[in-house]
Amino acid sequence: MSPVAETDVSGSDNSKQIWIVSDGKPGHLNQSRGLVEAIARRRDVAISEQPPMGKLQALRLCFSAGLPRVEDKPALIVGAGHATHLTLLALRRFYQAPVVVLMKPSISTGFFDLCLMPEHDQPPHRPNIITTRGALNRMQPGEKTANSGVILIGGPSKHFDWDETAVLAQVESLLAAERRDWLIGSSRRTPVSTEQALASLAGARFVPATETGPDWLPQQLACAEVCWVTQDSASMVYEALTAGCKVGVLTLDEQADNRISHGVDRLRQQGIVSGTPDWSLDQLSGSDAHFNEAERCAEEILKRGWL
Repeated sequence: MSPVAETDVSGSDNSKQIWIVSDGKPGHLNQSRGLVEAIARRRDVAISEQPPMGKLQALRLCFSAGLPRVEDKPALIVGAGHATHLTLLALRRFYQAPVVVLMKPSISTGFFDLCLMPEHDQPPHRPNIITTRGALNRMQPGEKTANSGVILIGGPSKHFDWDETAVLAQVESLLAAERRDWLIGSSRRTPVSTEQALASLAGARFVPATETGPDWLPQQLACAEVCWVTQDSASMVYEALTAGCKVGVLTLDEQADNRISHGVDRLRQQGIVSGTPDWSLDQLSGSDAHFNEAERCAEEILKRGWL
C-alpha cells in the first residue's frame, strides 16, 4: 500500500509512474506539471498528484529500518515548495526512486537526486543541480494571430514600488506607438483604481482578472505575437517567452537587493526581452527564439536514464 493517497491524472496501465507531491499552491503545482508534462511528450508515463503526508508519518518512513519491497512504485517523484521536502525524502527512501525538487531546497541539496534551481538563487555548480532561467511552467506556443498583443498588469509587491501613474503612462504610450489588436489583463494584485483607469483607457480591450479563468492566459499567450508585462510579474515574463511571444517589460522602481528581478535583467542584457521605451521591440536579438526551460530540464532528466 502506498504511504500517500494518490489522485490519478493520466497514463496507461503499462506506463511508468511519475508522482507529483503538491502543497496546493498553484504556482508550485504549475512548475511541477510543466516539467512532467514535458516528459510525457517524450515518454509514455502515468502522472499522479498527491498532498504531502503528515510530518510524523514522513519521519517514520525516513528513519525506518527493514522497509518492505514494493512492486507498484514510481519511477520518478517531483515536488516544489518547502512543505513537500520531508515527504519527498520519505518517498525516496520508501520506494528507492529518484526525487526532483523544483526550487532551492530548505535543506541540503545533497538529499535530492536533482534540484532545478532558478538562477536568481545563485545555485552552486554540482552534478545534481540544474540552473534554470526562471521558474518552469506549462506554457506551449500555438499558432500566432497576426498583429496580436497582450499586456499583463501586476500590482504592489514587496520587491517593487507600485507607481500607478507611471504604469498607466507606459500603457498609454504603448497603445499609441503600436497599433495592434491589444488585450490588457490585470492580476489579483492589481489595485481597483488601476483597473478602473485601464477600463477607461482601453474599453473592451481590458479584461479584469475577475473575468478570466485558469485557461485564459495560456490561450492568449499561445496565439499572441507580442506580450508586455509589468516588471513585478517576473513569472509572466518567463511564461510569455515559453509561449513564443516577443516580450517587453514595463518598468517599475525596484526595492533594494531585489534578486527576483536579476533574472529578467539578464534576459534584457542578452536581448531576449526588451523594455520601455522600445515599443516596437527592435532591441530583441532573436538569438533565443526557442525558450522552454521545462523541455530542456525534461531532456536532462531523460539523459539520466530514470524513465
